Amino acid sequence: MNNILILGGSGFVGRSVCDKLVERSGGAGGQIVVPSRRPARAKHLQLLPTLRVVQADVHSATELRGLVQGVDAVINLVAVLHGSAAEFERVHVELPHKLAEACKAAGVRRLVHVSALGVGEAATSRYLRSKAAGEAVLKGANLDLTILRPSVIFGEHDHFTNLFATLLAVAPFVPLAGAQARFQPVWVQDVAAAIVRCLDQLSSIGQTFECGGPDVLTLKQIVEQVGRWSGHERPVFGLPDMAARAQAFLMELMPGTPLMSRDNIDSMRTPNVAGGQLPGLAALGISASPMDSVLPDYLSPGRGLARLDRWRARHGG
Repeated sequence: MNNILILGGSGFVGRSVCDKLVERSGGAGGQIVVPSRRPARAKHLQLLPTLRVVQADVHSATELRGLVQGVDAVINLVAVLHGSAAEFERVHVELPHKLAEACKAAGVRRLVHVSALGVGEAATSRYLRSKAAGEAVLKGANLDLTILRPSVIFGEHDHFTNLFATLLAVAPFVPLAGAQARFQPVWVQDVAAAIVRCLDQLSSIGQTFECGGPDVLTLKQIVEQVGRWSGHERPVFGLPDMAARAQAFLMELMPGTPLMSRDNIDSMRTPNVAGGQLPGLAALGISASPMDSVLPDYLSPGRGLARLDRWRARHGG
């Protein structure tokens, strides 16, 4: 399978998947296609050999049907963490439906879909419920489907640890919503490797893999570690639920993408931890890397100014 379409390939996880796929191809032919509504934002991919960035709206059924023509497999990484019920439905449910229809029309059977830990019809948040609905759509489409459910994903360019590192650099203390929420942070390179291995292993068809790192940590523990690694240790204290929801509501009113939403708080009521009933990274031959073996270099104090400048540019500060 050398002709691969990656939906969401220009994002945080996508850039690592693209690197792994280019390395996998080894110049053996084929092409990796990454559609983007704003190709200029995918400059970091433009120089990769065998990879082509094309301007397209993947939410358009017509454009999606054209994109899947002639490909061997599709990887779907498209997701949103914030939004209205309609936005979650559009991205997590309607897009998988359009994708399944496009694949069937083009005779493309192989699909690797990235979902999330904690999904379920009765889950605690719209995010998790919509992710479950999207999985159900694809499972009912009679495709050669593999699903990966990662915990929170960390890495050099993530919006998770980098956000906290930036806040810790400017705030004297951190009032934290969901402080006791449990996560099993997984390195983006491990998730990308799992996606590529699933493409190559026919035994992964029909399976769902839980992708978690070796450690289970509370959000408070993660933020405290980020403070140590970035050279900005600060007091971190948890907020009561009512105060946390009020804080999230105010953040939703701010311009741009909110730092936290009430739906995020609802998601954190479900432990973001592998249940142990499904195969994990080890089943794909991957030994998961802990945060403390990866992030101290990325979050080092020497990178703090550049990180703060990026945050100000994104939020108009």
